[in-house]
Amino acid sequence: MIQTSFKIQSKRIILLLLIPFLAVIFLFSIFIYFSVSNYSENYFFKLLEARAYKVAKERLDEKTVLGDANLSEKLPHERDFFFPINTALNIVDQAKKTGIPTSFFRSVITKGEAEYVSKKYLYKGILYKSSLGNYIVITAAENYFEDNHAQNLIRTLLFAIVASVLLILYISLYFSKNIFKPISKITAQVKEISSENLYLRLSENNTSDELQELSATFNTMLDRIETSFETQNNFISNASHELRTPLTAIIGEADVALSKHRTQEYYEETLKIILHEADKLDKKTNALLFLAQTGFNGKVQKFEKIRVDQLLWDVKENLEQINAKNKIVFDMELLPENPLKLKVNGNEQLLHLAFSNIISNGCKYSNYDAVIVSIGASEDTLYIVIKDFGIGIPSDEIQYIYDPFFRASNTKNHEGFGIGLPLTRNIIRMHKGTLLVTSQENHGTVVQITLPILNTQK
Repeated sequence: MIQTSFKIQSKRIILLLLIPFLAVIFLFSIFIYFSVSNYSENYFFKLLEARAYKVAKERLDEKTVLGDANLSEKLPHERDFFFPINTALNIVDQAKKTGIPTSFFRSVITKGEAEYVSKKYLYKGILYKSSLGNYIVITAAENYFEDNHAQNLIRTLLFAIVASVLLILYISLYFSKNIFKPISKITAQVKEISSENLYLRLSENNTSDELQELSATFNTMLDRIETSFETQNNFISNASHELRTPLTAIIGEADVALSKHRTQEYYEETLKIILHEADKLDKKTNALLFLAQTGFNGKVQKFEKIRVDQLLWDVKENLEQINAKNKIVFDMELLPENPLKLKVNGNEQLLHLAFSNIISNGCKYSNYDAVIVSIGASEDTLYIVIKDFGIGIPSDEIQYIYDPFFRASNTKNHEGFGIGLPLTRNIIRMHKGTLLVTSQENHGTVVQITLPILNTQK
């Protein structure tokens, strides 16, 4: 299939190169032929004119010596005619005798010269004034360009056309092979890639910069697709596990309780376990739904003007009310003096949830040590930095922190679902911001959030 496509493309490029080239060279050959023909004809008329003046001087000028050496320099099959201009001159009779049109004679008399081309001869006539009177002098000779040079020029042009066609065919074949061969190679490699072998990549050792850039761009796209597939597979695997666990516990407790008659206390204990597992299942389901909703572009969300410092104070008070162990400290050193730089366009509930997730994680994973929150601003960007001194994240696991349900290996002693961070990133992205997490195991974590400052001039 690829070979067939390659042959079709080769034929197309040959035709695309050959047809315009043939048209150009054909028109150029016609131009050359007629240019040379006109030049030769004009040059030959000049020779005829020179010969006409020469023979006129030799025959009609009494001072001319008949033994002049140039007298014998005649043109091929030259014929000379002398007609005295007087009352006895009958132009019509002379035209019939010589085969020259009467207009030719009249043009010589009125304009002083005339030219005429027959099938075999070229005629040049001049009006010559001599001591013997005024004469019409006509010199005729065979058009040796048509007899000799024209045929040779045609053969030369035909040879040049054939040679050019062969050359352009060779060039077309060469270029078609060199142009489409790497493209066909890339096409073959692309067809081998599927969802089962996304690890394959295109070779980037092409000689063409454009093809190399194309391969590199395609490989970059494959990197993103492979990452998305891995994330999706991890999500499905983790989600099924997280949802199956409480369901298994609920079903198991119910089966055991119904297997035989139990005491009232046992049924109450079983219902408590089922209620607890159902509550966990409800929270995980709601978290998944919320995570899916925040994966959209956010156009359905209501955005308004928000002061981030006030929002963070609300988050602090809320988290400390939920758990008195939470210790949140604000660092005011970088707080901008201009209050306009603290305003963003956003959804208050979503941003409240995002900041709560990050700060509560800092409190939880630092065993309720102090979490420092700093606010700073540049000309058009607001910075929120949240720093804790907790257990941190292992360096080889930080690349998975945005995968839903992923939890680091050192978080087994802490409760959580592994949805807070990917949910927070989705919320920040909805607000056209960025989320950057840097961490070192056993030395804490730093989360930097950037949000575009509200432009009050718009």
